[in-house]
Amino acid sequence: MRIGCVKEIKNNEFRVGITPDNARAYVHNGHEVYLEKGAGVGSGFPDDLYREVGAIILDDPKEVWEKAEMMVKVKEPQPEEYELFHEGLILYTYFHLAAEEEVLDALLERGVTALAYETLQEKDGSLPLLVPMSQIAGRLSLQEGAKYLEKKYGGEGVLLAGVPGTPRANVVILGTGTVGCNALKMAVGMGANVTIIGRNLHKLELLDDQYHSAIQTLYSSDSNIENACKEADLVIGSVLVPGGSTPKLFKRRYLKEMKPGSVFVDVSIDQGGCGESSRVTTHDDPIYVEDGVIHYCVGNMPGSVPRTSTIALTNATIKYGLQVADYGLKGACERNPVICSGVNTIKGKITHPAVAEAFGRECHSLKNLL
Repeated sequence: MRIGCVKEIKNNEFRVGITPDNARAYVHNGHEVYLEKGAGVGSGFPDDLYREVGAIILDDPKEVWEKAEMMVKVKEPQPEEYELFHEGLILYTYFHLAAEEEVLDALLERGVTALAYETLQEKDGSLPLLVPMSQIAGRLSLQEGAKYLEKKYGGEGVLLAGVPGTPRANVVILGTGTVGCNALKMAVGMGANVTIIGRNLHKLELLDDQYHSAIQTLYSSDSNIENACKEADLVIGSVLVPGGSTPKLFKRRYLKEMKPGSVFVDVSIDQGGCGESSRVTTHDDPIYVEDGVIHYCVGNMPGSVPRTSTIALTNATIKYGLQVADYGLKGACERNPVICSGVNTIKGKITHPAVAEAFGRECHSLKNLL
């Protein structure tokens, strides 16, 4: 199979879909790898490292798109890339289609197979291609939240850990998944007062046992969230519905009750956000203020640490990418049904229930379309 990888063009996105080690693995299995010149530089991988393992470097991204039977990316395609789609192309990347109807329409119109990192689900219910970026985003959420609490950014001017004789900051985390648990780990490590809110009572029990009196666990209800946010200096939104739109747990009315200069970091923004007041921002312009509360809603948070993010992501994606390259999509799905869960569109049809439900469209049987 001909594998392609182009430079990411989303705002401040420096990750790359394939590392030199990945390219080596594809080439070793008899595949051709075509890489846009400079695609890996932002993550610390110069072209020479790819050449050394047998990848072919091309100057023009259009040529890479034309040659690729499977394009391996990081983020959803941008509007200027739609015209480069061709029928039968397998596009292997993050899509978050429930929040990207324009991308969905482009995929359907051109008959592109969308193999989505965020919906590929193992038999135990885990999301192996989402986990590494969720780990990074969860940890980054505290790093960014702490920064924007600084007075120079309009924040309250509080230190998360405080110092002896001063109060520690109150951090509220919405969600007990991978993002929430990694945010929790950072918040506890930084010495904040931490409340984590979720609906999975078993998970809350495990976290209570793990952190003991260092944290407060609460069941997710509107009143519990509202009361916690009133006292919060930093709120982290980390709610996920695999493939679907995120529920709006953080209500707009909370803003007027919160402390002026407090911060809300919506890590769920790439799935539509869990805040009613959330809208997507970029690394160039990451924050805005509404009712005195600073909102940080960057849709590609891990892109700010591309070296770590690229290595973590591609460690996970190469396993499934090789199966698709070795056996073709149909063969890979037959040998490993888990890959079926990653297919969101094929031959102009939607095949993932959550994506179809998000827009009230028909969901088709993948088995009948392969």
